[in-house]
Amino acid sequence: MQNFFYSIPTKVEFGKGAVKKLPEFVKEFGTRVLIVYGGGSIKRTGLYDTVIKLLDDNGIYHAELSGVEPNPRVTTANKGAKICKEEGIEVVLPIGGGSTIDCAKAIAAGAFYDGDIWDMVKDNSLMTKALPLITILTLAATGSEMDVFSVISNMETNEKMGLDGYVLYPKYSILDPEYTYSVPKYQTASGTADIMNHIMEVYFNGVEGTYMQDRIMEGLLKTCVHYGPIACETPKDYDARANLMWTASWAINGFISCGKAGPWPCHAMEHQLSAYYDVTHGHGLAILTPVWMEYTLNEKTVDMFVNYGQGVFGLSPELEKYEAARQAIQKTREVFEAMGLTMTLRSIGIEDKSKFEVMAEQAVAAGTESCFVPLHKEDVIEIFNRCF
Repeated sequence: MQNFFYSIPTKVEFGKGAVKKLPEFVKEFGTRVLIVYGGGSIKRTGLYDTVIKLLDDNGIYHAELSGVEPNPRVTTANKGAKICKEEGIEVVLPIGGGSTIDCAKAIAAGAFYDGDIWDMVKDNSLMTKALPLITILTLAATGSEMDVFSVISNMETNEKMGLDGYVLYPKYSILDPEYTYSVPKYQTASGTADIMNHIMEVYFNGVEGTYMQDRIMEGLLKTCVHYGPIACETPKDYDARANLMWTASWAINGFISCGKAGPWPCHAMEHQLSAYYDVTHGHGLAILTPVWMEYTLNEKTVDMFVNYGQGVFGLSPELEKYEAARQAIQKTREVFEAMGLTMTLRSIGIEDKSKFEVMAEQAVAAGTESCFVPLHKEDVIEIFNRCF
């Protein structure tokens, strides 16, 4: 097990009616808020009206930035930072899923930076402080409500990269599972795939001596395998939504990677799909993950896949180890398919292989050669080909 330092400063208000605490949380930092959100879904569900009334009734000024994209653009983040500077904003309040929260994090940091936010994305050392963030989560997926990351896209350069810094931890996160009832089946499935891959990227990184972390990760994965399909078919099942929401937070808030840090190969590859084709992140991961598993299955990794199959899917310990590993990989694919996700790149609109080489180069630049099973340019191209 590696050495580590761990701290989560984010405070969480979880459960039905949690949003009522919003004014109290805001006033801890000020009375001027920038509300950040995506499309009209928060207005259709009534959440927007609830938030506005809570702010108005408590004398809290609010400006707005709407239209955050599913893969949030740096141009949108720059607009938000400009509003913060002009309006004297003291708190940034994203209402939505990971894309909205990621954009809000970039805005919160950009409020203290004079240049283009993309400068900070390219060089995280330029980020020195950020406005306080209070999140209201409406989609269980990225875990951005309880972590230090913000992933931003630059569509002019076909790059999708991240901000990473302690100042990006939200101060408070409001998690009410009922606010995820309206999430469509496709986004629920993609979100669950995203949660699962956050866990798998750590589980399969090859760091030894992490028995405790591995058993916790198996429990988190079992939760996704059990409740993901239920939430897809019965969207108002409170227990399913609650368990997925809380699992999403703990999948990437740093706890499971304590003593087990390492590169994330599937994310490095999927970020290229999103950067070049603007695909749904979780769906891209669902397509890549089983293929990556098959590609990296060897004598060095087989025992990890066996443990995964036994711990998550209850496979018999009597199975020959390669057979157990292959069954575990197949069952992973079946979970994604059971939630309605297709399993080829062509099925999500990628119609040719012309960009695979440049995408592979960028994935390698993001660290795939440093993985437990190193992935060089030709390996990444082959994985893309097998996914096609």
